[in-house]
Amino acid sequence: MPDNASANVNADITANTDTDVNVMDSRPRHTWIASLVSTVVTLPLAFFALVYTMFAPMACDSCSDAAADRFDASFGPAWTVSCFGLLLALVILVASWVFTRRRPPAAIALAVAAPATVFFTWVAFMTLVNWP
Repeated sequence: MPDNASANVNADITANTDTDVNVMDSRPRHTWIASLVSTVVTLPLAFFALVYTMFAPMACDSCSDAAADRFDASFGPAWTVSCFGLLLALVILVASWVFTRRRPPAAIALAVAAPATVFFTWVAFMTLVNWP
């Protein structure tokens, strides 16, 4: 009888150990892939958005004085929005890497939000500038 009791106890310990391991493994393992894909998409997209906004004043090189004044008045606030939006996208991208191990669902949401922030920043810049 004692042999069966010890076998049952050993089986229970083994079962509990397996359950504990499964609980630890229930977290998503590959959430870093979302942050990696987001980095590969966001950084070049932000670079091209920044280059576009830096070359935008050349669109009004041959403008009349009135059109150039309107363009210059609208370019200042649009440039500020563009710089802050791209900085926000960078902060969101870094946050997606930070939350990869701590809060995987938040990391995935932030990884999706980073390139979207770059896109909406570019759309806001294009909307705010009074093009000639």
